[in-house]
Amino acid sequence: MNGAESLITTLVNNDIEVCFANPGTSEMHFVAALDEVEGMRCVLCLFEGVLTGAADGYARMAGKPASTLLHLGPGLGNGLANIHNAKKGYVPVVNIVGDHATYHLAYDAPLTSDIEGVAAPVSHWVHTSRDPGDIARDAAEAVRQAGFSRVATLVLPADVSWGDNPHGAEEAVEIAPPATVPDARIDEAVRILRTGEECMIMIGGREVTLEQGLKLSRIGRACGARVGTDTFPTRIQRGAGSAVLERLPYLAEMAVDHISSVKHLVLIGAVAPVSFFAYPGVPSAFAPEGCEPFVLAQPRDDVDQVLDALLERLDAGAVEPEVYALDIPEAPSGGLDANTAAQALAHCMPQDAVVVDEAITSGLAVFPSTFSTRPHDWLSLTGGSIGWGLPAAVGAAVACPQRKVICLEGDGSAMYTISALWTMAREKLDVVVIIFNNRKYSILELEFGRTGARGGTPGPKAASTLDIGGPDMDFVAIAEGMGVPAIRATSADEFSLALSGAMEVKGPRLIDAIVPTVF
Repeated sequence: MNGAESLITTLVNNDIEVCFANPGTSEMHFVAALDEVEGMRCVLCLFEGVLTGAADGYARMAGKPASTLLHLGPGLGNGLANIHNAKKGYVPVVNIVGDHATYHLAYDAPLTSDIEGVAAPVSHWVHTSRDPGDIARDAAEAVRQAGFSRVATLVLPADVSWGDNPHGAEEAVEIAPPATVPDARIDEAVRILRTGEECMIMIGGREVTLEQGLKLSRIGRACGARVGTDTFPTRIQRGAGSAVLERLPYLAEMAVDHISSVKHLVLIGAVAPVSFFAYPGVPSAFAPEGCEPFVLAQPRDDVDQVLDALLERLDAGAVEPEVYALDIPEAPSGGLDANTAAQALAHCMPQDAVVVDEAITSGLAVFPSTFSTRPHDWLSLTGGSIGWGLPAAVGAAVACPQRKVICLEGDGSAMYTISALWTMAREKLDVVVIIFNNRKYSILELEFGRTGARGGTPGPKAASTLDIGGPDMDFVAIAEGMGVPAIRATSADEFSLALSGAMEVKGPRLIDAIVPTVF
């Protein structure tokens, strides 16, 4: 058994059964080993940013890591943005990065680079395997390090891959569970929640399950606290029957106002809320003066343990949670904009859909319009690095082949990783892509004004960097050129018809929704 075979076998032994790959010469023995080892599905992606985003989407929905296969430092570099998003979302990923043979590094060949240096900022653990006899053990350690919430990057030199491993593969490793929160911290949270002053409990981190939301609602109603989530939960189960939870607004000014009256902010899995960017005259931290956020549970702590303890100590177990009732709107007609598109989605969304949200400005209308639709999962852009939506939809669809995946995508952000459409077609993934096509970087137009640059009004050169029309991108042609059937919608009636049709068939579909800007 060579090093690559022992590596893949070790991954399979640890229930890592999907590898999103874009290999090169140094990884050919890994590629060959895919035919020798049973149990590993390899999904080819044409750009590294697609495969790293796919690994993120897969892990969120599968509840376990995927592996990636990347070619040397430049290949890893191409995928960094979506590894960043996974790290910020506490999503487990095992990256395998090929490298030159150990003896070849001395020659400083054109693709030689500091792979560990490239990987370190977006990884919790980085290691280079030095000997074929060590690679299986190193792979097992990578799985252990990734656990349920971390990014592990293992560098695989070519000679380690092709060399003989006399020790063979490793068996499954034990993954450490979420950390238990001390009783003293829970006692302090109970004291805070009983002060009679305005309190808000904010949940976030790796996921917000249906049951966690219901528990939180009971707790809030028992002690009179507001309950909500951070701005972009990694994964949240929502829709009819889910708890009514406030969502912290994205815009800093709105977020500051949202919690301006809060005296105590209790954080469960969420981090203290701060602005995405700095703006003149706007505070970076949102908590009002005199409100010191209390961290009850870190994102990697045992959130269920904390919620159960609060339920017991606040005598909230029998309290009725506040939930959304099923309320399906009629299909819209007339003009098409973000609001009518949101109404159509709420009308058409099937049971147990997975929504991947990178609609950017248009998404601000869609999220609140779907609170009361059929139950579904919602995945958010956790790290703010765009080009994540299409790849994450690939991964989610691989993880959940029996569920409809709906990708809400901005036109500008789609172009970062548009080749994900090709992978959707190749793998026959059940994904409906909705492009909110306003032919602008609308979010940047908004941010230009908010930063006060040039008085908030761009000149002609600045304006040209925010406008992505001229030529207008033809997403129907682009999609069909990659094997994905597509249709353009310019009215709410056309959009509703296209969306309902896409929900009735299996396989990838794209709808190019021509909409005005929200702002």
